[in-house]
Amino acid sequence: MELNFKYVLDMRAFDELRRLEIFFKDESRHGVSIVDLYELVQHAGNILPRLYLLCTVGSVYIKSKEAPAKDALKDLVEMCRGVQNPIRGLFLRSYLAQVSIDKSPSLGSEYEGGEDTVMDTVEFVLQNFTEMNKLWVRMQHQGPVRIREKLEKERNELRDLVGKNLHVLSQIEGVNLELYRDTVLPRVLEQIVNCEDERAQYYLMDCIIQVFPDEYHLQTLETLLGAFPQLQPTVDIKTVLSRLMERLSNYAASSLDVLPEFLQVEAFAKLSSAIGKVIKAQVDMPIVGAVTLYVSLLTFTLHVHPERLDYVDQVLGACVKLLFGKPKLEEGRATKQIVALLSSPFEKYNDIVTALTLSNYPCIMDCLDDKTNKVMAMVIIQSIMKNNTCISTADKVEVLFELLKGLIKDLDGTAVDELDEEDFNEEQNSVARLIHMLYNDDSEEMLKIICTARKHIMAGGPTRLPFTVPPLTFSALRLVRKLQAHDGNVVGGGEEPTTPKKIFQLLNEIIEALSSVPSPELALRLYLQCAESANDCDLEPVAYDFFTKAFILYEEEVADSKAQVTAIHLITGALQRMNVFGVENRDTLTHKATGYSAKLLKKPDQCRAVYTCSHLFWVDEKDGIKDGERALLCLKRALRIANAAQQMANARNGTSGPITLFVEILNMYLYFLEKGNPQITSAAIQGLVELITDEMKSNSTPDPASDAFFASTIRYIQFQKQKGGVMGEKFGPIKM
Repeated sequence: MELNFKYVLDMRAFDELRRLEIFFKDESRHGVSIVDLYELVQHAGNILPRLYLLCTVGSVYIKSKEAPAKDALKDLVEMCRGVQNPIRGLFLRSYLAQVSIDKSPSLGSEYEGGEDTVMDTVEFVLQNFTEMNKLWVRMQHQGPVRIREKLEKERNELRDLVGKNLHVLSQIEGVNLELYRDTVLPRVLEQIVNCEDERAQYYLMDCIIQVFPDEYHLQTLETLLGAFPQLQPTVDIKTVLSRLMERLSNYAASSLDVLPEFLQVEAFAKLSSAIGKVIKAQVDMPIVGAVTLYVSLLTFTLHVHPERLDYVDQVLGACVKLLFGKPKLEEGRATKQIVALLSSPFEKYNDIVTALTLSNYPCIMDCLDDKTNKVMAMVIIQSIMKNNTCISTADKVEVLFELLKGLIKDLDGTAVDELDEEDFNEEQNSVARLIHMLYNDDSEEMLKIICTARKHIMAGGPTRLPFTVPPLTFSALRLVRKLQAHDGNVVGGGEEPTTPKKIFQLLNEIIEALSSVPSPELALRLYLQCAESANDCDLEPVAYDFFTKAFILYEEEVADSKAQVTAIHLITGALQRMNVFGVENRDTLTHKATGYSAKLLKKPDQCRAVYTCSHLFWVDEKDGIKDGERALLCLKRALRIANAAQQMANARNGTSGPITLFVEILNMYLYFLEKGNPQITSAAIQGLVELITDEMKSNSTPDPASDAFFASTIRYIQFQKQKGGVMGEKFGPIKM
């Protein structure tokens, strides 16, 4: 018979028995006293109907109060032992529990007896629970092996019949903490341990945790936890224990008033000890199960004792001890639990600095496989960025970079070319952002931080340096600016002061490592940034040295023509902003810049680079250089190159090319005219305008963009002529 059908049949039988109970109550309808009726039904032929009738009449017997409720209930629970078929016995005892639940002699009940009223009720429920559990456990041994799976399914569906007894116990009025601690819990645990059945032990332990109050669990923690190591090795203890710790955590969070109770009963120590005993007892427990227990314990600790970092570190230490000597975790569920374990402190404290004080934190990171190590490192960085956490000491930076070593350098010989490029770039960009979060207002400590970060970053290999060196460089330059604001020298507690010159020496070494990667274009840019900072610090030799290294990189490493164009414009722009150089050093560098400009591969690039160099000789600042003649020489040289470019275009295509270069040079002439360069004459400008006009007339394939550019320039000249004043006088002689 299918179990569902049995359920339906029994429910209908229960309904009919309820009607029969109503009939038995009315003595006028059957003419038999309730005492005689109670004796009479005991002579029914078949035992199962007899016991159902006996329970029904017994219910009426108790209501009549002609016999003490406790005696009648004791009699009924003993007689029900006559049915030893597991399924029939479970349904029979379930019916007994239903009809007697409102007739137990508990406190406040109309059937209340003497002093032992509550104890009598508890004894009845415990006895019924014990017998039902025995029947339920016995089901596993029923029937042939071929239908064992079906029987286990039926057994699982019947578990609530047993569990209801524990729920009834929790609802009995008068079951206080003392009675629960001294009687109820020990008796229930004794039955659970003695049944030696995996399914029953798991389900009933979970029932205890779910149905009884949290306060009772806390006050009887030692007794409850003492049962776990005695359970069968195959019982899923981690789930039950985790639920217990979750309930206790929620109980602690419900009110601050209950927290002293946790300290009083030493809840953390007892839970920690119990977990250790369970792991030791269950030698076959998988790593993921043990780690899950420690995750739950850590969650409990963070909720109940957030201020006790020693407790947090103790949990991590226990996990390290568990994983010590074992291969690095690669199993998905286990690594996920480890990540949850390591992430918990961030989620609670919102501060990575707190985690950095935990001595066992790096040890757990070492137990992870490379992939999970990187995942955890990214979690750490994201926590720092999300909470805007500043890492303010060199010691903390040291610990942090040890945690992040999976991102900063290759682990166990993993080659970078084996990594996904997009993931790798995202990881390194995260490290780069992290470097900006390393800061201390004390200059001496900040230098130590930079040196510590440098030590780790330099070990990252050629593919990582282009990501990590720039932010480290700018972090150091920020320190230089700060020192410069304090007259360039802040003496710390050490023997040597922290000075800009000392930092520039460090930067020289850092960027030199980058230039050898090779990543010359990036290194060149950083050299120029350092040169500008050295200029602000009035350190001419240092600035000159940085420019020298930039030119060497340009000569020896920058081979791509487009990269050369970009590099020479960067050098020219940086050099133009320099005001620290003496005449000799400036002449040397400007000569180099103009020389390299004229040697670019393409004529248009040459032209633009050369006329840009004119800014090196006329700086529109109060104390800027004003060498109008050399500026004019650059413009004339650019004009010759533009002519050569036009001739080459004519020879190649049979027609002159666009006049864009001439118009650009014309605009440079106008710029210097406005700025007061005496070498720029209106005659030269007028001649250039006429040259451009002639070129446009001779060009059979006009370029609309160039024509519009020239027309706009002519309108500007006319505007300045009409404006009058100083500008009008300068532009007046130009005849259009």
